[in-house]
Amino acid sequence: MYVKIKEVIVVEGKNDTNVLKSYFECDTIETYGMNIPDSVIQQIKMAQKSRGVIIFTDPDYPGEYIRRTINQAVSGCKNVYIDKKKARTEKKVGVEHATKEDIIEALAHTFTYVENQEESISWEEYLSLGLNGEVDSAEKRKKLGELLHLGKPNAKTLYKRLNMLSLTKDDIAQLL
Repeated sequence: MYVKIKEVIVVEGKNDTNVLKSYFECDTIETYGMNIPDSVIQQIKMAQKSRGVIIFTDPDYPGEYIRRTINQAVSGCKNVYIDKKKARTEKKVGVEHATKEDIIEALAHTFTYVENQEESISWEEYLSLGLNGEVDSAEKRKKLGELLHLGKPNAKTLYKRLNMLSLTKDDIAQLL
């Protein structure tokens, strides 16, 4: 018996669709890469209005670019990140390479971006935690990304995501 997912899942390609459909009863929209056609954006907008959308792209640069493009074009999408270590083979990275358990774990940590949300942590507070410009900043960002299931974001992206999760300086300090 398959678990049914209400939202439409946006993925990069056919292999992602095939893997997700082998584990879940779900519908997907494929972007077919970084140059997302307007027709696909319109399809995502319609799905968002009727059922909701989950963006589940690969943990690499093209996947992040696709995610950013969709989040800018379609508000209120849910986002799922999978750790790169859990979605790779020797030579490739992608959602289709993750195990069922790792995909379920990733889906359990779905969140929605909110535009123009009030800051929960200021840039100065963020810097005071050593998350940018320090010798160990990249390692700290990596640790937070893993703990919060946010992928492996750069400094600016992590700052935005922490604010979107409404985490305060104290919340982040406890995690570190």
